[in-house]
Amino acid sequence: MLRSLVKSIGAGRAVALSERAIRLLQQRDFAGAERLLRRAIEVNPAYAPAYHSLGMALCDQRRLDEGAALFRRALELDPDDLLARINLANVLVVGNRPEEAVAHYAEVLRRDPEDAKARAGRVKLLLDLCDWDAAEREVGFLVDRWRRDPGDPALARLTPFASLLVPFPPEMRFDIARRYSARIVDKVAREPRPRRPARGERAKLRIGYASGTFHNHPGAHLAAGLFELHDRSRFEVFAYSFGIDDGSEYRRRLTAAFDRFVDVRTEPYRVTAQRIADDQIDILVDLRGHTDGSRPEVFALRPAAVQVCYLGYPGTTGATFIDYLVADSVVAPRTDWDWFSEKVVWMPASYQVNDASQRVADAALSRAEFGLPESGFVFCAFNKHYKIEREVFALWMRLLAAVPGSVLWLLGGAGETRLRQAAARAGVDPQRVVFAGKLPKPAHLARHRLADLFVDSYYVNAHTTASDALWAGLPVLTCPGPTFAGRVGASLLRAVGLPELIVDDLQAYEARALDLARHPERLAELRAKLAANRLRAPLFDTERFTRDLERAYGRMWEIHRGGGAPQPVAID
Repeated sequence: MLRSLVKSIGAGRAVALSERAIRLLQQRDFAGAERLLRRAIEVNPAYAPAYHSLGMALCDQRRLDEGAALFRRALELDPDDLLARINLANVLVVGNRPEEAVAHYAEVLRRDPEDAKARAGRVKLLLDLCDWDAAEREVGFLVDRWRRDPGDPALARLTPFASLLVPFPPEMRFDIARRYSARIVDKVAREPRPRRPARGERAKLRIGYASGTFHNHPGAHLAAGLFELHDRSRFEVFAYSFGIDDGSEYRRRLTAAFDRFVDVRTEPYRVTAQRIADDQIDILVDLRGHTDGSRPEVFALRPAAVQVCYLGYPGTTGATFIDYLVADSVVAPRTDWDWFSEKVVWMPASYQVNDASQRVADAALSRAEFGLPESGFVFCAFNKHYKIEREVFALWMRLLAAVPGSVLWLLGGAGETRLRQAAARAGVDPQRVVFAGKLPKPAHLARHRLADLFVDSYYVNAHTTASDALWAGLPVLTCPGPTFAGRVGASLLRAVGLPELIVDDLQAYEARALDLARHPERLAELRAKLAANRLRAPLFDTERFTRDLERAYGRMWEIHRGGGAPQPVAID
């Protein structure tokens, strides 16, 4: 009886410690939560929720392998903890173990077919794996459920980002974004709003950029020059970093690029929002939108008078707390404005900033060292695998069949096995699909010069990937898709003066690619034109872009100071 009493007391202490730890997790005190949870496990080694919560605390500290081991232990003790299984799957995705992650999502859905979190996590992962059959079934299931009932609980946790990657109806995509953002508003509803000090008469506008990617990341590769080139006689520029300090050259450069750089990764969102208000930020720019590394709760608390989404998210946030979306007339034509909650700002060329100081390695490279043929035509597509559609890959295989000795050069990733299998089914030797490993950015840019033509994906184009190719001197062929994400290639090509590489449909895309592969002199002309335009066209004119964006900020502020509601802005 005494043993039973001691056990009961221990169990109660473990619960109490875990509850205190969860409150610390919500405050982003990961180290404090870890200490309490380890004590809870000492008190009651069989208490599964403590292992689960400790796994979350360690994952938030980027200790992913340790976190995964704790999720596994929680499942050993309680196989019915579906959230632990979902969190394990999420960690496995980050740890590049996609097949195992898919199995865990499938197990959750076997136990609970209505689990929205598992469905949300599974959609993008199936695309990463190029499991097109399963992805198409999942998309069909979700669209059917939405058409029956947009409020269906099975759709509740679908992320806006995942909705950009698949052919959902535009109404559905907009609905997902609005519902997601409304949940963020509900989450912060009881929080006190930040107190904004009186601004007074200040000549300089204060611009705050908020992101989780102020390190070695594609977003930083694009925008570093923008932050450096802001006119300090008219603007003060602040950074609020939600992400890791990776110790990279980019992190050091970005830290120096701002008038003030604040690492807020471990701050509760309400503290960060008050900090931004105390800094008297006039225009707060969200560089991530609904993607990893974002903190939408900060924006939902409205710490700045004007709030903007830019660069990192190619679509609407659906948020009442974001006033403007920076775009251009190609990616966000007026006919699409009904599907944006924000007022659209049109930049005069492409919406995408680029850094004209990016270094391309000057080392001599050979095709042989990358597994490429010395004389065969190299079609290149350095997109992540989730962007590769079944129809476009089949088109690429027809190109390989029609151009003897040619290869398709892709980045390595989770879909390699299925892509090789798809090549074999198309009657193409799988070895003609060559996968590239990761390289430092200057070397990665340099290897583009070994390719002949970059062939774009359709539904979600190459974004930073396409501008990398163009900066390195590699022509890009694109066919615009039906959404912002699918029109970026066209936006970039217009801004670099190569509209002839934008085609109307996939039939024309295939014919144009084949024509260029068979007529090297035509491709050489395009390369020469790109080389001539590269340093004089708007796309890579970072200073020109910065001045244009500053004009856009100035117009937003004029509208606000005049007491008007946000309205569309066109910079010419």
